[in-house]
Amino acid sequence: MAPRNAKTRRASAEEAPGADARALRRAVTDLARAVMFRDRTRVCCHDVSVTQSYALAAITRRGRMTQNDLAGELSLDKSTASRIASSLERLGYVRRTATPADGRARVLSPTRKGRELLARMEREDEIEMARLARDLPPASRRAAARLIGRVARMVTRKYS
Repeated sequence: MAPRNAKTRRASAEEAPGADARALRRAVTDLARAVMFRDRTRVCCHDVSVTQSYALAAITRRGRMTQNDLAGELSLDKSTASRIASSLERLGYVRRTATPADGRARVLSPTRKGRELLARMEREDEIEMARLARDLPPASRRAAARLIGRVARMVTRKYS
């Protein structure tokens, strides 16, 4: 094998980030696709869509939020956020009330029924995740959670 000179080592080092970026993109894309399809299957057993479940989670996490905040958090247009809020209200999972300052603006808050549904879905998710990750050592599970969370925050900051 021929010795590598400084120029060859430098070129290899410069290529590595590209290869790493391709591998990371592939892994994140595969994970997103797997979660998306899993989410579609998971919500079949409940009476909400995937987007409605994300909206319910966002509203419950905050306790109260405006429809505009919901649109921003889920990267939806205002009319879509309004339709989602209306459907969640019809199902009894969310309460919409007018704000005192602006009668047209709506504040969303979860109902007890909504909090209970979200808790049930989250428990089911955690059971499924525990089953999927049971063959990983605990340190690897913790490291994966930290890394995936960090990548998600980086992507969120970049595109928000």
